[in-house]
Amino acid sequence: MNDRTDKLSSDTVLWRTMTPVQHDPLMPGFRQRAAVVVAHPDDETLWCGGYILDHPEFEWRIVTLCRASDSDRAPKFRRVLEQLGAVGEMADLDDEPDQLPIPIEELQKTVLELLAGGHYSLVVTHGPNGEYTRHRRHEECCQTVVGLWRSGDIDAERLWLFAYEDGGRAYLPRVRADADRRDVLMESVWLEKRRLIADVYGYPADSWETQCTPRIEGFWCVDSAEAATERIASRETES
Repeated sequence: MNDRTDKLSSDTVLWRTMTPVQHDPLMPGFRQRAAVVVAHPDDETLWCGGYILDHPEFEWRIVTLCRASDSDRAPKFRRVLEQLGAVGEMADLDDEPDQLPIPIEELQKTVLELLAGGHYSLVVTHGPNGEYTRHRRHEECCQTVVGLWRSGDIDAERLWLFAYEDGGRAYLPRVRADADRRDVLMESVWLEKRRLIADVYGYPADSWETQCTPRIEGFWCVDSAEAATERIASRETES
């Protein structure tokens, strides 16, 4: 291995908060696997925490590209996984404010290591333009996951992309008008989602994160490589 590969392997931190069940997905009586691939710890809760809470029938795997070495947010992510009943893993890709591009080969390698192979019924990730203006890592995460799914390197039946926008910072992120799916969360689910953001991640009541935690979650839902290509192309015209 070269130095870069050694660093990537050492930077990847694995947390298992429940014992994964090894099974044939075609056999009855087993939970289907679902994955959430996001750039940062808290993205999973902000953008699809309600869906995760509402669907305990899935065996959830939640992974992040960044912040494995963050002494504040990494342990908080672990506690969130425990409360969601999920397994998870973090990598430590660059997340400095400059947001310099990460080589696609490094992104692809990282995502595949995080997902750890196998078949998924559903994979959920960022939208092509992210959820707000703007964060390069959200966009790179989307492009990488979509590319790996289209090539068959990620084995999944369906791919969902977060569908939010903030009007170029004119307002807090909200579900896009053209989202394929809009889920209005029950109050109890939304309050639990906000509790994870405020009490477990520790964001103050007046923070951007706590104030924007959506009660309505939105997704673009694709089930073929062709549909994914069209969806990405249509969003790129907005950049």
